[in-house]
Amino acid sequence: MTNAFTKKQIALAVSCALALGVLSGVARAEGAVETKAVDMGYLVNQQGSVVVSGFGLCWHSGVGPAPTSPPTGCGAAAPAPTAAAEPAPKPQPIAAAAPAPKPAPTPVVQRITLDADTLFDFDKSVLRPAGKTALDDFVGKLDGIKPEVINAVGYTDRFGTEAYNQRLSERRVLAVRTYLVTKGIESSRIHTEGKGEAQPVTKAGECDGAKSKKVIACLQPDRRVEVEVIGNRVDKVTLQ
Repeated sequence: MTNAFTKKQIALAVSCALALGVLSGVARAEGAVETKAVDMGYLVNQQGSVVVSGFGLCWHSGVGPAPTSPPTGCGAAAPAPTAAAEPAPKPQPIAAAAPAPKPAPTPVVQRITLDADTLFDFDKSVLRPAGKTALDDFVGKLDGIKPEVINAVGYTDRFGTEAYNQRLSERRVLAVRTYLVTKGIESSRIHTEGKGEAQPVTKAGECDGAKSKKVIACLQPDRRVEVEVIGNRVDKVTLQ
């Protein structure tokens, strides 16, 4: 009986010793974890345990040495907050190049003297076929020119009275104007004037004598219609 009790006592004593050893080891291990956590600057609660986030990360207090590896039971150190990345600048639209300015129109002044003997029969104001051909050639020379003003002035020779020659020069230049309008020239741009026998081209004493075929032929340059065109040269547009 004594021996059996002694064996039970011995077994109980051994069990207690083992239990105390295990508890001591656990306490030492927990103490080591807590000491290591504090030494490394981790946050601990009132119970001495490391504060752990909902993701299982141990929080560093920011005081003490930077953690190189978390203590046992901790995940990786909580990442430090990072600054939000700034949005990339929006690309600026490229301004369209301004269209090149159109060149200024080139002013044009064109003058022509038409022989009245080509335009009309002697002492007449009705255009001859040859006169119409001459005016057609004149209109053709205006190709590429936008006329602003066309001045037409008629002259006669010295034969006849001054009043008669004045009226004859006016009728002749009016006949020229009427024909130009039929060729598409705006009537509002054509200005006419008759000057009769004024401003002769022949020199004084050059065609002296009574009225004869020779003298009439000599005075031919005085019988004329002078036309002056003032306008702008325009560029032709080629249709594609």
